Amino acid sequence: DVQLVESGGGSVQAGGSLRLSCQASGIEYRSRCMAWFRQAPGKEREPVASIGTGGGFLLYTDSVKGRFTISQDNTKSTLYLQMDSLKPEDTAMYYCATTRFALGCDWKFLPASDFRFWGQGTQVTVS
Repeated sequence: DVQLVESGGGSVQAGGSLRLSCQASGIEYRSRCMAWFRQAPGKEREPVASIGTGGGFLLYTDSVKGRFTISQDNTKSTLYLQMDSLKPEDTAMYYCATTRFALGCDWKFLPASDFRFWGQGTQVTVS
């Protein structure tokens, strides 16, 4: 079974940092697009950052550029999101997601419908 398990969420004060992790299992961690999405109450799910498993095609939504960093450890099949200078508007449930094998990232965010597998989410609250 494919599993994406997020961890690292929590409550922090504005200006603080958190590091989210997403452990993937049951998939070959290659030739895919990996991404972080978030969904705040009453809002649509939005992409935050994405990266190809080959390391290219890094993308960030404008509101997090310069504050968040997406990375991965292919040997551990783990995706990360380092979040610095957090703001209250970053409060949301954060999800990691991956596409099917051989569907890579593009130079614009892929739609959520292209991501076949999703984690259960981890809550980030900034006050």
